[in-house]
Amino acid sequence: MKPTKKASEMTVAELASYIDQSVLKPEFTEEEIRKYIQEGIDYGCRTVCINPSSLDIAREMTKGTKTEICVVCDFPFGTSTTKSKVMQAEEYCKEGDIFELDIVANYGWIKSGQWDKVEADIKAVTDVCHKYGTAVKVIFETDALTAEQVAKATETAIAAGADFVKTSTGFFTGGESKGATPEIIQVMMDAAKGRCKIKGSGCIRTREHFLKLIDMGIDRMGIGYRSTPVVLNLTEAKNNVPSNEY
Repeated sequence: MKPTKKASEMTVAELASYIDQSVLKPEFTEEEIRKYIQEGIDYGCRTVCINPSSLDIAREMTKGTKTEICVVCDFPFGTSTTKSKVMQAEEYCKEGDIFELDIVANYGWIKSGQWDKVEADIKAVTDVCHKYGTAVKVIFETDALTAEQVAKATETAIAAGADFVKTSTGFFTGGESKGATPEIIQVMMDAAKGRCKIKGSGCIRTREHFLKLIDMGIDRMGIGYRSTPVVLNLTEAKNNVPSNEY
């Protein structure tokens, strides 16, 4: 949705409300997980986006804060059976405190044009999540797809009841990673026509890119733990962000 003022005029708190801080690296120690969840809370991010094995930590740390939990499901490939995805979603959401769940669409099916299977797969997950009041973001891994496939996938996800469509996992290894480019975000917005929200993720590492997407009307962004203070203009990056950083 188009903001009521320019992103450059927003407060840090307003800008942070666009961010799901990514705490997803599989090699993280518990100490690192706690560190980056706490940073997301301290920055005022809308959610911390975590792996399911970090749920107990996230529940403990976010309790009583304004930062919610976003958990990934069947991440990062989306190739589990639909029954397995539903079981995962049920397990994560049943306690009723998961704000959002990010699930990966089977993009091999998208590339194959198996749209009925794609829709049924997404709908099965959205149905169980909505039962618990959990919103669902559907990741397409847009770097693996054409613009036409992304547009069709957006329509399909909307038909399946998705609350958001999303660009990337941040862990794509099958080719060049471009992530949330303004061009692919526009494709998703044009297809959605306001019927669902848009989340950009992957390669959002500069304040300029971050502000541009807000001005375009994006609803949320997945930002890597190293890049959050950079896009919020709180500090310069201390290190070069690696190419596979969310």
